Amino acid sequence: MEINRQPAGANLPREEPCSASCFRLAGARLSPEPLTHLGRQDGSAGEPAGTAEVGRTTSPKSWSRFNPEQINPLQDAVHRYLQLPSDQTVLILHAKVAQKSYGNEKRFFCPPPCVYLSGPGWKQKKEGIKDKDVTGSISQICGYIGLDSMGSSHVEMQKLNFEEQLDSKIFSCAKALYISDSDKRKHFRLALKLFFSNGQEIGTFHSKRIKVISKPSQKKQSLKNTDLCILSGSKVSLFNRLRSQTVSTRYLFVEDDAFTASARQWAAFTLHLDEFCSQSQGGFPLREVYIRYGSRVRLICTTTGLALPPLIIRKVAKQSVMLDVDEPVSQLHKCAFQFHGSDRMYLCLSTENVIQYQASPCPKEINRELLNDSSCWTIIGTEAVEYSFSLNPTSIQNPLGPVPLITTLELTGGGDVAMLEVQGNYFHANMKIWFGDVEAETMYRNSKSLVCVVPDISAFSPDWRWLRYPITVPLLLLRNDGLIYSSIFSFTYTPEQSFLCGQPLLPEMVQDSDTLLNTIHQEFTKTNYHLFMQS
Repeated sequence: MEINRQPAGANLPREEPCSASCFRLAGARLSPEPLTHLGRQDGSAGEPAGTAEVGRTTSPKSWSRFNPEQINPLQDAVHRYLQLPSDQTVLILHAKVAQKSYGNEKRFFCPPPCVYLSGPGWKQKKEGIKDKDVTGSISQICGYIGLDSMGSSHVEMQKLNFEEQLDSKIFSCAKALYISDSDKRKHFRLALKLFFSNGQEIGTFHSKRIKVISKPSQKKQSLKNTDLCILSGSKVSLFNRLRSQTVSTRYLFVEDDAFTASARQWAAFTLHLDEFCSQSQGGFPLREVYIRYGSRVRLICTTTGLALPPLIIRKVAKQSVMLDVDEPVSQLHKCAFQFHGSDRMYLCLSTENVIQYQASPCPKEINRELLNDSSCWTIIGTEAVEYSFSLNPTSIQNPLGPVPLITTLELTGGGDVAMLEVQGNYFHANMKIWFGDVEAETMYRNSKSLVCVVPDISAFSPDWRWLRYPITVPLLLLRNDGLIYSSIFSFTYTPEQSFLCGQPLLPEMVQDSDTLLNTIHQEFTKTNYHLFMQS
């Protein structure tokens, strides 16, 4: 079976046209128009698969100031963090929907919620605790996960058993979580509580919202109810369960650059409609299109970028493929994946291997093909939420509290009166927005919104005002005790139009003020000369 890597750009977010104040993706070619724009840092979840590890946000490779001035201790700590990030990252993977359990039954969430801990900060923190205890028994990471509580009601939490993987990530999953019929909520979140074995609290982390359903819909799906339909470009998980036995569940996974069927771990795959693939650029434009049965699709691993060949997604009913169905694909539907252009060959598993299986024609119905159990997959949408933070000596003793999560940015105004609104969750009044190692004047609105004044570029260095190329700085949130919350977002200062056209006005770095004045004088003389010649 041919397996290849999807070309770079296959999983790019949507890019919007730029204007004087707008959003723009980091890494995209800059517009010649004057603008101040926002973006995502390299290695974020919106980039092509393969450029970032699961649970890791890549900070800028280097952070340096030109002629740095005297800075205060907090600013110095941020500056050192930007030079050598020591993030601790928590990644929670979970399904978008959960099936409710009735009576005494327990329908465990499938796929099970997974937790990944990554980043150099975890090792540094453990070594710091271990110095106080030679045995290292108090430096182990412990955790519990469960449904978020409803008021004062007691919620059962499941203990997590963390293990270190070959890629240095720390992993655990919760296989025994369920929601009972006594819980009347239509949506809920998972709550993850982490602490060290010496009792020192790390913090509480929440998943995204999970929709509660009674059972998978057996009716013909309609786009009037899109809550359960699967959008092209969204993330999904696939699992196979032989004879409906929980112990036989296998998840489609990628390990050692090969597709496998794992009983322990699952992977999220980006599901794209292949019809809109640009063959020249290898890109998949994001479109508001829902996946329908009979469509040609691509499955791309969000972690490794490994992709299966083009597939035709088919609906499964009673172990047979329905070839004439074109309704939208829905959550927890049984489906099969036929290799495009093949003679009835389908994606199948054999123990831990992923193979091809040839279906046989149905003798009774021409629009059906007969499959085995191992070729029938259950599809479900997935979500991922990532928290990153960096502790310093002054913030170690205080709990992290709810870690803030930035979801969107909104820029208003421009020039000297630009304002930035940061939207997300779990903000509080003791939190400030930082542009690189420059603190911004921040106003707390509520737990979902912070507003700040965009610092003038001269706040970084007086010479930066004269630079003719764009400058990108990372956006951070800082608690008043010095706890750093990193983000995947960045902010770019772009020179005015006149700086971007014609000959370079200044060299990239102006070390001497006399050189600066001479250069301005020369450019002014040239301009006057050209005007004189034109007149």
